[in-house]
Parts: sequence; structure tokens; C-alpha cells
Amino acid sequence: MKRSIFSATTALLAAALAGPALAQDKPVELRFSHWVPPGHPMHPAVEAWAESIKKASNGTITIKIYPAQQLGKAFDHYNMAKDGIADFAHVNPGYEPGRFPIMGASELPFIFANSKAGSAGVDAWYRKYADKEMKDVKYCVTFMHDPATFHTTNKKVTTPGDVKGMKIRPANATISRFISLLGGTNVPASAPESRDLLEKGVAEGITFPWGSVVLFGIDKVTKYHLDSALYATEQTFVMNKDRYNALSPAQRKVIDDHCTPEWAEKIATPWADMESAGRDKIKAQAGKEVYTITPAQLAEWRKAAEPLKAEWEAQVKKAGGDPAAIYKDLQDELKKRNALY
Repeated sequence: MKRSIFSATTALLAAALAGPALAQDKPVELRFSHWVPPGHPMHPAVEAWAESIKKASNGTITIKIYPAQQLGKAFDHYNMAKDGIADFAHVNPGYEPGRFPIMGASELPFIFANSKAGSAGVDAWYRKYADKEMKDVKYCVTFMHDPATFHTTNKKVTTPGDVKGMKIRPANATISRFISLLGGTNVPASAPESRDLLEKGVAEGITFPWGSVVLFGIDKVTKYHLDSALYATEQTFVMNKDRYNALSPAQRKVIDDHCTPEWAEKIATPWADMESAGRDKIKAQAGKEVYTITPAQLAEWRKAAEPLKAEWEAQVKKAGGDPAAIYKDLQDELKKRNALY
């Protein structure tokens, strides 16, 4: 009985000491920069994530969100976090070819069957490598948008050969390379800048997920839509290292508890639902042609994508990694969650 009373007293004392310690931490306001518009479903997901951090820190951590490239261009967000322009930044690693070779595995075509459980899988996989590949920042979380495809203005893309001679805005470095291998010309642009390129005829097509086609107004300037899951693009949240290290131990734990595979799936879910719903919205529009491909045509696409994996393997080897082990690790994580294509 005495031992039981002693244990209970000790537990109560520890809880009493832990609560005030967190409450007495110095209040901080952290700047979170992203580049999608406030109407994008990622924005309220970030708001919910930030509110959870505020609550868990007893109000000592407040995150102010700057959407729509207010603090800098989409392509610059990794460096913005590294250099302290933002405390947190939303990064598309694929916007910087060759900088994150391991992460490039997630960009390879025909890997993700869905982006909800797939986001938890890719985050669990990548955090084993993030300290090496993203050593300039504090890695937080990675998630995926729903599988995406080709949307074009004046020509259907049914087989890999159809891309030859076309001007395409690619989603990331891997898809950019794919366009080149297929004989197309890349027209790089961030998501918010893409409609203008298509409207002016600078590009004839884009690789994009369905809901974002509607959100960014790209449905207004495209006619043909390939209904086949081609690829998914990773999205990563990173934090300035100095700002993270300046937090108290209790505050750092709050941040760590919000940088997990579980949070990757939570953040991805509203975006995934929006993208999935976009297909039916486009189908319902007059003048749109949403078309499928045959199994034989899909096999052509898979074969055409094989050099991408070989090139990815070479890049990882050059960086000192073991591509076979890394790729198997990714497949295993996705398979575990029924998210492998």
C-alpha cells in the first residue's frame, strides 16, 4: 500500500511540474510560408496543424501562415527555411533537380495507388534518410498529392509517342526528365504560374492532379484529360534549424509530435479528397474529353518509364546511397499500407 501511495504521489508531482514548465516557456511566433492559394485544401490543413501545435504547447507556440508565395517564390522555399526567411516552409523537392536524389524515388511513375496511406508510407520511409539529404534544415514531414496525369490543350496524349514535339509544363524534376526522354520540350513553371503559360500557348499541356486543374483555372484552357494515374508529387515541410534549436525541450517535443507519418496522412487527406473530386468536375464540363487507355497502352507507358528508374539509381549511387535497398524500403512501406500501385 505504501509503495502504491508513493508511486501515485510521484506521478502527480511529475505531472504538476511538467505542466507549469511548458506553460512558462517563452512564447514564440513562427512564420510558415507556402505557395498555394488560401482556397487550396492544404491551407486549412496547415491551419489545423498549427492550431494543434498551439494547443499542445499551452499557447506558447503560435504559427503565422503566409500563403500564396507572400514570402518568396515556390522554387525558393527550401532555401527560405535554410536561411531563416521563413521558420517553416512548404517545399516541393522536385522543383530542384538533383538536389534530393533519394527523395526522387517518390517521383517515379507508377508507384502510388493513393496518397492518403501513401503519404504516411513515404514519410516513414524518407525520415530515415532526411538527416543526410536535408541536413541544412530540420525535416518535419512529407506527403503526396493524389496521382496525376496529362491535361492538354489541342492534342490527346494516349501513348508515350504522342508527347514527341509537344511543349509540356512538368510537375517535378523526374517528370521533366520523362518529357525529355519522350521527345517533348519542358516549360518549367510553378503551379500558380501554369495557367498563363497554357493560355498564351507557351505550353500545350501540363502534368497535374485533377482537382488542382480546376483550382488553378487550368480547366479553362485545356480540353483533353488522360484518365490514368501516372505519378504523384511529394510535398515536404521543413523548419529552420536555429529556430528549432532555440525552442525549449518541451516545445521541441511538441514540434516533433507534429512531424510524424500520422500527421503526413492527416495533412494529405483533404488535398487527396479535393484532387479525386476534380475528375468528376471536369467530366461534367462541356467540351472536355476525359479518356482512358488500354492495358497495352499502359504497358507502353511503363516501359517508357524504365530509364527513369535507371537514372535515379545512378544519381543515388553517386550520392553514396544504395538504390536497391532504398527503393525496396519505399515499396515495403507502401505495401504495408496498401498504397503501392
